[in-house]
Amino acid sequence: MTDYWLSKLFFDLRQPDRAAGYRRDPAAVVAEYPLTPELRSAVLANDVARLAPHTNPYLLRYFFAAIGMSDAEFIQRLRASGASTGVRAGG
Repeated sequence: MTDYWLSKLFFDLRQPDRAAGYRRDPAAVVAEYPLTPELRSAVLANDVARLAPHTNPYLLRYFFAAIGMSDAEFIQRLRASGASTGVRAGG
């Protein structure tokens, strides 16, 4: 089941100023969204496996790019997690 507020956070981070604010102080930005404690923890831990079932796969991929994670690392973490998001990791 997708989580609206998690998806909203990831959507909002498409804005360069919001992404920069997140990189400066992730906890402060995440605190602006009414996430469950589990999702809040997963976001702050960059936990692909726990986040994948709760958001759109494109927003998930964008989130990790916005925080500075390389696409290769994201794909590696996605594969290692066994998460099924619909994102094609091969291209």
